[in-house]
Amino acid sequence: MTRRLSATAGWLAGVTGFSMLLAIGQASGQDKGFINDYPTSARADYVFGCMAVNGQTRDALDRCSCSIDLIASILTYDEYVGAETVLMVAQKGGENTSIFRTSPLMRKKVDALRRAQAEAEVRCF
Repeated sequence: MTRRLSATAGWLAGVTGFSMLLAIGQASGQDKGFINDYPTSARADYVFGCMAVNGQTRDALDRCSCSIDLIASILTYDEYVGAETVLMVAQKGGENTSIFRTSPLMRKKVDALRRAQAEAEVRCF
């Protein structure tokens, strides 16, 4: 009976220790301001596009994954989507889309994305 309790106590201590490490890891991620709010599909879409430009290699996969992870650490997902939307709409022709090309607010959104992409380029490529 003593042996059984010792084994159970050891197992419980191991589980408790692992849980504490997991909690510390999560807390340290939160302390650094890291929020993983980018959906997997958005990250995958970015990586696929990046690999189309940089080659379909394992090295390109690693570098493109690094790039979107770094962008996600700089911009919230809402900021990323906003900038991408401005870029897509600005590419369309016509008078109705001129605000997306000329507005200081729209430029600010795009500039933030471009700065994040430049940082990712330096660090990941």
